[in-house]
Amino acid sequence: MEILRYALMAGLTGLLGFFLSSQSGAGSSMQLSGLLAIPLTGAFIVMAMPARWAGMTKHVSGVFAFASLVFCGYLVWNFNSAPEADAFQFAEQTAWIPSMGISFSLAIDGIGLAMVLLTGIVIFTGVLASWKVVERPKEFFALLLILVTGVFGVFMARDLFLFFLFYELAVLPMYLLIGIWGTGRKEYAAMKLTLYLLFGSALILVGILAMYFSASSAGRTPSFDMAILSAAGFTKDFQSFYFPFLFLGFGILAGFWPLHTWSPDGHASAPTAVSMLHAGVLMKLGAYGIIRIAVEMMPDGARVWLPVFGVLTVVNITYGAMVAMAQTDLKYVVAYSSVSHMGIVLLGICSMNDAGINGAVLQMFSHGIMTALFFALVGFTYEKTHTRMINEYGGLGARMPAMAAFFTIGGLASLGLPGLSGFVAEFMVFLGAWRWSPSVTVVAVLGIVITAAYVLRVLQKCFWGPLNPAHAAVPDASPIELVCLSILAFVIVFIGMIPGPLVALINSGVVRVLVRLGSGI
Repeated sequence: MEILRYALMAGLTGLLGFFLSSQSGAGSSMQLSGLLAIPLTGAFIVMAMPARWAGMTKHVSGVFAFASLVFCGYLVWNFNSAPEADAFQFAEQTAWIPSMGISFSLAIDGIGLAMVLLTGIVIFTGVLASWKVVERPKEFFALLLILVTGVFGVFMARDLFLFFLFYELAVLPMYLLIGIWGTGRKEYAAMKLTLYLLFGSALILVGILAMYFSASSAGRTPSFDMAILSAAGFTKDFQSFYFPFLFLGFGILAGFWPLHTWSPDGHASAPTAVSMLHAGVLMKLGAYGIIRIAVEMMPDGARVWLPVFGVLTVVNITYGAMVAMAQTDLKYVVAYSSVSHMGIVLLGICSMNDAGINGAVLQMFSHGIMTALFFALVGFTYEKTHTRMINEYGGLGARMPAMAAFFTIGGLASLGLPGLSGFVAEFMVFLGAWRWSPSVTVVAVLGIVITAAYVLRVLQKCFWGPLNPAHAAVPDASPIELVCLSILAFVIVFIGMIPGPLVALINSGVVRVLVRLGSGI
């Protein structure tokens, strides 16, 4: 009874910020701070729980993850995506270090809100996927919730200092989550991931400081405020020089070729929930940073460099797909598939038009859900069969029909089957890319053919054909696994069938980016 009271207290505390802020209306402050407070409060409560209550940490974490998801839904419901509405809503700002022009400034537009919703879905299903974690569960779930706090902060920050702070908060817990709870060459993968991402952070910091000091030297009051820096009027030479720092810095996290090699190792070694967050959300931070910081704040530099980087994204798409087809480890297949699909995201951004950028953000959302589903399935399958080798599977559909059905939904979404979210997003990206460069688009579309080949190969080898006798007694998905998989599969089908509301939400933010680029609508 004492444990039950504690869990109830934790749940009520996590929901308190939501209900308090929801009384004020969409135009007032504190809603976004409330969203940040929910997972962070959950992390503190989990860490404060006595060691003898370790088994309850997953329940408390689940309550706070669900509260975060509910709050995300509340923000989406109350967001005004009409053309005449403000681009950034739920704004709040408090002076933090006035002498340096640093403020605690939060606001969110349609692009950021779509990513916040994605994060809410993935963290809740990620906690469900981690229900069987027994090694140091307090630390595991606390780090997950801290990581998600950083992710939410990145998508909502309107101060570059605050943005960078949340960015590091989202990235650095990955080292511990992989190094402690991972599998295989986990220490190597964790160190490689951290070094690559810290190098990317250094490039980003160079770009941020360059904008800050350049704006200050022009006689303006020093400020990290994004709106002020966007209106600073940096020279074309300045933007052309520093734009690659920002693009490559964020591009490392987005899996941009040839700086992507940390990603497959990190995916393969991470525990299930961390793989889901890694591919489903963290890689999207890189693409979001390119749109929000590099493109929006340095539009002249974007017009100079994006055509160059756009050609390289074709390597992402085709190379990632071909390497995925050659893998024998199921988790590496999904990992290299993520590199390929993130290439589609970057191609859409590089197209610099409405269809391409809208499609890129929709692909970020679609791929986030799809890859979370894939990594959850791989983790559940490994727990039951104790192998990830494709050639050691065979005929699992006879023993695991539900798992086979979810794998099929994820695979068909990955190859772009109409009616699923992947088709809508990829079609928009390729439409925008064709307007920019038909020849580049033709090569990029070949990646879809390769994707279809390796997806169908994996489905056939793993789930169809004669059953491997070694797996004759494996069970199908458990009830909690079915809940996790069903949520992700439902979102894939729903967005595929009814993409309009999400596209309208995203477009309300993309319009502002296009105005900055001078591309029109």
